[in-house]
Amino acid sequence: MATTTTTTTTTRRTDQKVDRSAKVGKSVFGNSSFHEVRDDPRRLRTVTLFLAVACGLAAANLYYSQPVLGPLAAAFGVSSGSAALVVTVTQIGYAAGLVLIVPLGDLVENRRLATGLAIGAAVALAGAAAAPSLPVFMVAALLIGTMSVVAQVLVPFAASLAPEGRQGAVVGRVMSGLLLGILLARTTSSLIAAALSWRWVYGFSAALMLAVGLTAARVLPSRQPASGQRYPALIASLGELVRREPVLRRRAFYQMMMFGAFSAFWTSIAYELRGPHHLSQVDVGLFALVGAGGAAAAPLVGRLGDRGRTHGATGAGLLLGAASMLLAMFTHHSVVGLAAGGLLLDFGVQTTMVLGQREIYTARPDARARMNAVYLASFFAGGAAGSAVSGALYSDHGWRAVALFAALLPLVGFARWLLPTRRNQPAPAQAG
Repeated sequence: MATTTTTTTTTRRTDQKVDRSAKVGKSVFGNSSFHEVRDDPRRLRTVTLFLAVACGLAAANLYYSQPVLGPLAAAFGVSSGSAALVVTVTQIGYAAGLVLIVPLGDLVENRRLATGLAIGAAVALAGAAAAPSLPVFMVAALLIGTMSVVAQVLVPFAASLAPEGRQGAVVGRVMSGLLLGILLARTTSSLIAAALSWRWVYGFSAALMLAVGLTAARVLPSRQPASGQRYPALIASLGELVRREPVLRRRAFYQMMMFGAFSAFWTSIAYELRGPHHLSQVDVGLFALVGAGGAAAAPLVGRLGDRGRTHGATGAGLLLGAASMLLAMFTHHSVVGLAAGGLLLDFGVQTTMVLGQREIYTARPDARARMNAVYLASFFAGGAAGSAVSGALYSDHGWRAVALFAALLPLVGFARWLLPTRRNQPAPAQAG
């Protein structure tokens, strides 16, 4: 999306205002302040790498349960339908965290918030590993979803840490880690459960999240946002942001369509692979590795955004999403064709996601966490709807219907992309 000189100047002034009014602390990494890390390329690369790994590990927590629902049902002596509620409960916890916790990134000190959430996730994961019954596991799953929004606290943190003109590249690197976590979670869970048991999946993840929390406390520089709002007003301002920011509404719609297609594909692909193609559980887990290649697109796409090519690249990403699902529809008899479709879809999703986050972060630097909360909630809603429709379509009409549905969603987004865009209304004078 082309950005006018006026908008760019306003964004820079706002970002500088937020940074000047932030309380800056020290980190153990060279005893560096927030601004010192930003200004030192070596330190920035190290912190960015940590943020990418942390986001990937946190995002993976949401998907570990999907490949092990069968063993879970057997361990607790419940039906497959009851065990499947674990996925729903985890998603409910994540949705609650997006709305109620992620906006705190505009209010409380970011390092402390991220550390607390990561350690909370470790405790919840340990509870899941030791759960004696399904109800106890459900409570742990709810908390796992809620605490795992630490990833969505760290992504806006990365955008704030990035030097002027490099937000897209930095956010792209962090998002590549996040998407790798999502894509590799199912494979990792399948392999660990097959070699050991499903409890080890959660035990290993608990140890990793504890390490993330302790490392964050020592490596991340402190960042205290400048917002003077109280928590109730902060949450109420989410609706105001939706009303005032056309860029947020537009980018949220694009990503709702794209992630709906993404979820539709990955929800039903296991049925297609295990049914007509006769792949084993481990083979299905390994198939998910094809999507990991899409993570390579994130840093490249971020640089395109930094060079002012957001609008054209967004349209290309939407069309790529639609084309990938048409490919998966017409080549459904071939595992290679399905893999190619999944890989291209992941490229398209990464393209629109990274460009979208860059655009909303630069639109309102003072409200990055809340903008991200609304953006991700829309993303999440599209994914949940895509999964639900995909399951019903596959049961009644088979894979080709799922692929056609998944192709139509990005085309709806592309139709919106063709319409004229509106300029953002001026931000209120009070930051926050």
